[in-house]
Amino acid sequence: MANPSRQAVNFAAPRGFATAFKADCKETFFPDDPFHEMKHEKPLNKLKKTIQYFIPLFEWLPNYNLRLFRYDLLAGITITSLAIPQGISYAKLASIPPIYGLYSSFIPPFVYSIFGSSKHLAVGTVAACSLLLSETVGAKASPQDDPTLYLHLIFTATFFTGIFQTALGFLRLGILVDFLSHSTITGFMGGTAIIICLQQLKGMFGLIHFTTHTDVVSVVGAVFRHRNEWRWESAVVGIIFLAFLQFTRYLRQKRPKLFWVSAIAPMVVVVVGCLFAFFAHAEKHGIQIVGELKKGLNPPSIQYLNFDPQYLPVTVRAGLITGLIAMAEGIAIGRSFAIMKSEQTDGNKEMIAFGFMNIIGSFTSCYLTTGPFSKTAVNFNAGCRTAMSNVVMGFCMMLTLLFLAPLFRYTPLVALSAIIMSAMLGLINYDEMIHLFKVDKFDFVICMAAFLGVSFISMDVGLMLSVGLALLRALLYVARPAACKLGKIPNSSLYRDTEQYPGSTPIQGVLVLQLGSPIYFANSTYIRERVLRYIKEEQGVSDSKTDIIEHLLLDLSGVSSIDMTGIETFLELRRILDSKGIKLSIVNPRIEVLEKMTLAKFTDAIGKESFYLSIEDAVQNCRFSLHSSKTTMEEA
Repeated sequence: MANPSRQAVNFAAPRGFATAFKADCKETFFPDDPFHEMKHEKPLNKLKKTIQYFIPLFEWLPNYNLRLFRYDLLAGITITSLAIPQGISYAKLASIPPIYGLYSSFIPPFVYSIFGSSKHLAVGTVAACSLLLSETVGAKASPQDDPTLYLHLIFTATFFTGIFQTALGFLRLGILVDFLSHSTITGFMGGTAIIICLQQLKGMFGLIHFTTHTDVVSVVGAVFRHRNEWRWESAVVGIIFLAFLQFTRYLRQKRPKLFWVSAIAPMVVVVVGCLFAFFAHAEKHGIQIVGELKKGLNPPSIQYLNFDPQYLPVTVRAGLITGLIAMAEGIAIGRSFAIMKSEQTDGNKEMIAFGFMNIIGSFTSCYLTTGPFSKTAVNFNAGCRTAMSNVVMGFCMMLTLLFLAPLFRYTPLVALSAIIMSAMLGLINYDEMIHLFKVDKFDFVICMAAFLGVSFISMDVGLMLSVGLALLRALLYVARPAACKLGKIPNSSLYRDTEQYPGSTPIQGVLVLQLGSPIYFANSTYIRERVLRYIKEEQGVSDSKTDIIEHLLLDLSGVSSIDMTGIETFLELRRILDSKGIKLSIVNPRIEVLEKMTLAKFTDAIGKESFYLSIEDAVQNCRFSLHSSKTTMEEA
């Protein structure tokens, strides 16, 4: 006899495969439901909004005005002053001629302003990917022995980066970026900053010979092996420049309104360094300079893309790894600054924008570009309003390439080393690492795997170690899902974890368990054993008959999906419980779970009366059943 006040569970006919598959795909690839607002629009408006969705330029440009342009003009000029020294510095880090660093800050900003969704992101080259490209491609072609082949392979790797990023964007697979956790990125950036800083000791000491390896041991060993090449003049100039740059960073932290001092500091270092090198004839004193920089805009490079099978594996590998890192960094930075303004960025649009930037860039003598933190921070603080600041930067860089590039030929390499070191010191986030250690030890281990792996082995190995540990953790969550025993909170209808709420009271004769993850082949055996252990623990406390469990309620409200192995496990669990005289009941299964159970005839096997809408309904019905059984026994 059932409890008459019980709420009914909806056993609607399962959805068809096509309907369920469409719903799953939509939630996986279109969780933001971008076309929902266009559903009831007229065809012309729908076409207009569709174009605006895929090409964000058409969304903000019609409403653009001179008032906004004033802010973007200032921001664009400011980030250009940072882009010039950074472009030269990071090209040096990538072991390619410095002029290609300037090329990479000319074409990509125009492309991003058309397709990018962030108002604040300023695009350009980044140190980590520059070094990673140098390390990966340099293992196949030496930048010293065959610079032409090396440069062509860099362009090819950039092309594959663009193809990879664009494909992920169009397929809406931004979920892959989520595998690079916050802990992984923190450790990777910190480890990268360490090895980049150490590599700059070559420029700081004026060394001629150096190692091609990037790990700490090799770099430090190379510095001390070539002590005979140390030049004190270079070291003194480098320390002065580094101290000046660090002072401006300190000033920006203390006086945020003086952010522009820190922004133009690298340009000041370059200009002062050029003047010093020219008038003091620095080359005669062992202070190396950049050398010739030709005037002119980006020459085409599409004809230099190298798809030779001999080099294809290394360029594809370099493109995929650097593409994933550049994507994660750029999207994370764009989102961070958007949150400050209560705005949103679309990760998939960003991937498409980055992809187009790198594809077109590989055709026009650019190497990998994304959204660097330092340049974006300067752009944000300078008051940019739209992506027009990138257009301004592109035009300023065009003027630089046409008229000013040769003036930077006297830039001392030690000045570039100081600029890179200053930028990298800000990427070692000690506070965040300490915070991870206090909050989550496993997250700290993931962070340290990236940090130490990058520092002492290599960048790609460190990254893979960290991602591997993060995936292992995710698999452990799946294989060992959380389960807890629920008790009733006094004077309420709430049921909560008895461990978290010791004051909650168990229900006599009824055991309520809550499962909180998908039930798959990987965890179904564990779930069965864990449930049976809960029953054994409950009945093993006392031999009193009042402690005998007669009903087991499984709350599946937190179970998002189940496979056939999971259903077979429930059937096996039911057979075991029947042999113990325990009735199994299911509480609040979600539609995906209930559909699978219906199609697998599980609902018929245990009876639809064993499904309940809420724990309170199930408990009331169990009490009614227990009372009826007790009355029947007394009458007998």
